[in-house]
Parts: sequence; structure tokens; C-alpha cells
Amino acid sequence: MKLHELRPANGSKKNPKRKGRGTGSGQGKTAGRGSNGQNSRSGGGTRPGFEGGQMPLYRRIPKRGFTNIFKKQWAVVNIEDLNIFENETVITPELLMDKGIIKKVLDGVKVLGGGTLEKKVTIQAHKFSKSAVDKIESAGGKAEVI
Repeated sequence: MKLHELRPANGSKKNPKRKGRGTGSGQGKTAGRGSNGQNSRSGGGTRPGFEGGQMPLYRRIPKRGFTNIFKKQWAVVNIEDLNIFENETVITPELLMDKGIIKKVLDGVKVLGGGTLEKKVTIQAHKFSKSAVDKIESAGGKAEVI
């Protein structure tokens, strides 16, 4: 087989329905939309969630609580996750992303004090918990706020 002989498998490529191309095509005149009604007309149809005038579900369900649209979302890192780095390493958010510890920096990186830290490292992050700072400094490292 040569490159110019390549063809799709028989039956794998289906021709599109050519609507409104005469009565002989089987999809002529109304083009499969039926005779009358809302969906037969151009621009017809309803918006998502419309229930024919009945009170829609999203309005029937009670609303509770409050969502703070200004809430910050931190990319959270525990102290024990930082043991994979060598001693004297400067750990930045970019380095954490490269190693796959965090997926993306949302509103910043917050370091929490979960686990123990055995390495002497300098950590640069946007926020630290008190227990994280204590554990970093007791291991001989530094916690720097960006």
C-alpha cells in the first residue's frame, strides 16, 4: 500500500443529509421539521431550562446561603510533600508546578503543616500556616512570603 492509495474504511464516512433539496431527496419541502409549530420556523425553539411556561425547576428550588465571589482559592501544599526536594533547594510555585505537586496557581500557594519536613529548604509561597512555619524553621529552613 502506498500513500496515494489510502482511503477511509468502507462505510466509515457518511455523507451529510442535504436538507431542502427537492422532494426526490426525501428531505425536501419542510426539511424534516414537520408542517407547523415553533420548531418548524427559523429562529424557533426555546432557551435551555424552558418548561413551556411552567415554573422552571431552577426557580422552584429554594435558594439558601451566600456565595462570596471574592473568595480566594489557594493551591494547597502540605509540608510532607516537600521532602522530595534536595537540601538547600529554593522552592517556588513554578518548581511545584513542574514537579506536579500543584496543578495551577489559583490565587496563590498556601503551605500547610501536614506531616513532617526532613529537609532544610527555603520555601517561597503566598501564605503559610503557623504550624508550617514552625516545622520549616525547626528543620533549619526558611519560609518566605512572596
